[in-house]
Amino acid sequence: MKFPKNILEVGALQPDYMGFIFYPKSKRFVGEDFSPKSLKKLPESIKKVGVFVNEDVNRIIAIQKQFSFDFVQLHGNESVAECEILKKNTISVIKVFSVDTYFNFNEVMAYEKVCDYFLFDTKTPKYGGSGQPFDWDLLENYTLSKPFILSGGLSIDTIGKLKFNMYPMLVGLDFNSRLEDSNTKKITEEVSKLINKIRQQ
Repeated sequence: MKFPKNILEVGALQPDYMGFIFYPKSKRFVGEDFSPKSLKKLPESIKKVGVFVNEDVNRIIAIQKQFSFDFVQLHGNESVAECEILKKNTISVIKVFSVDTYFNFNEVMAYEKVCDYFLFDTKTPKYGGSGQPFDWDLLENYTLSKPFILSGGLSIDTIGKLKFNMYPMLVGLDFNSRLEDSNTKKITEEVSKLINKIRQQ
């Protein structure tokens, strides 16, 4: 989310979380002039997430405080030590891992004590989403007790294919590209249909 009016339009639909990307190379970058005022009128029930890629940990802390983000999402190669610093600053952390056929879920074990959630996304050559799902059957290899969020090509059509009962630690779904126009503006009608479908399940 980056357009102030669009943020409020989607906020009125009351999704559980909203993400704001602070990675300049992303087409969804909030921009240099993004203001905390853009978030002031959002319902308090919405958890606000600042998204970063290999950012300096002190800058993450500063931005989190400035915007009062409920979570920071780390989408790069951030270390366990960096996550630990954020936790010591009472910042809730979502650590992203890029999954392909060869992904070893044991790799995330070292992060278990320094993160609040994991997020599993489709592996791509560059940072950021691909709009494509990975093989969700791979999630059956996940045996840790840390809750996780699923991302990667999710849409109102594809969620019906998810075997929710097979993934007991799945606590959230991350939607993005399938809900936006060519300018990365979220289409409120699509967001509304999606939220209604999920909450009716």
